[in-house]
Amino acid sequence: MNLQNSQATAAQAHWETLAQAAVAPFADQIDQDARVPAQVISALRQAGAFASGFAGGFTGEFASAPSGDPLADPSDARTAALDHGHMHQALGAASASVQGVLNVHHMGGSALAKWSSKAQKSHWMPKLLSGEICCAIAMTEPEVGSDISAVQTQAQPVTGGYELSGHKAWITCGDFADLFVVIARTEAGPTAFLLPRETQGLRIDPIEGMLGCRGYMMANLHLEAAFLPEDHLLGRPGFGASHVAVTGLEAGRLNLAWGCVGLAEAACQLALRRAKTRQQFGTAIGDFQLVQQLLARMATDIHAARLMCQSASSARALRQMDAAKQATMAKYFASQMVGRVTRDAQQIFGAEGIGANTPLALYHRDSRIMEVIEGTTQVLESLIARLALSEVSIS
Repeated sequence: MNLQNSQATAAQAHWETLAQAAVAPFADQIDQDARVPAQVISALRQAGAFASGFAGGFTGEFASAPSGDPLADPSDARTAALDHGHMHQALGAASASVQGVLNVHHMGGSALAKWSSKAQKSHWMPKLLSGEICCAIAMTEPEVGSDISAVQTQAQPVTGGYELSGHKAWITCGDFADLFVVIARTEAGPTAFLLPRETQGLRIDPIEGMLGCRGYMMANLHLEAAFLPEDHLLGRPGFGASHVAVTGLEAGRLNLAWGCVGLAEAACQLALRRAKTRQQFGTAIGDFQLVQQLLARMATDIHAARLMCQSASSARALRQMDAAKQATMAKYFASQMVGRVTRDAQQIFGAEGIGANTPLALYHRDSRIMEVIEGTTQVLESLIARLALSEVSIS
């Protein structure tokens, strides 16, 4: 085994141990309470999970592996990128909701780290890295989804800053985050702002009754002449959709793809154990060819998605030209893959796979969310096709 593989293995084991010890035991409670308990958040803070994916200089690039890992090489961006992916994979297997909390934190934090001023970095990034505050990104509106250029929330210039008015919908961690990267419209176009939770004029309405990923702690944000000082502008006016939002979405789609791999692996492991132990007609059901067909498809799908995630993470770490396309393709494939895997696992379990309060029922409901968030399957299909067409020149 070479050193790079050793590093990846050590980092993966680190996150798997954390996820199974500190997150997985609370998965049912998170689903029932629609909230991630304080002890889980505390464990993630102590493990450095909130800092994963950020370099010490807050450049928005990948940080080193967790402190205390003797095999980690801080200078190896690719190893750090895979380490970050393994964290999301491990959390996805333990609780898709918890993976989503860390994902949206990294989405908002990546945008802030890359496009903020030196003063903004100095003020906000240490708090984000320590987990003292959780960051989220607020783009979606009641009438605006993936078309960020069409945001309707308004930011009017006033003495000393801006007043924001409008609505943001379906915001992951909206009922939990301490800081939002919010996109609003100015005369120059969509613009990004840093919106602290305690801002006067911000009202947060929690969303209840989600089909799955109930621990996302989603909420609608209502802004009524919410004043933000000028130093809360992120980047420059008109910079929000083309740069800030894209940075967050690219990070979020790749993280989510890794989370889908973890969730699918958890469902597949249950199905494999069931196929070896469940007896029908005097033999284990894993001996039947139609069950083997389901297992073969599950294993192959997961392997393909994992390889796509590894490739996309490497491309992003090495700043390859096709990094954004690879992240989009990874999310597109993995989010559909996890739905197929959870359904096939339920088939192998039969009636016990669809009962209330069973792991597979939770996996199935959580997996359904993955084709909707961070760009629906159909939106990503259109984007991938446009990217592919742009690469073809016709003389």
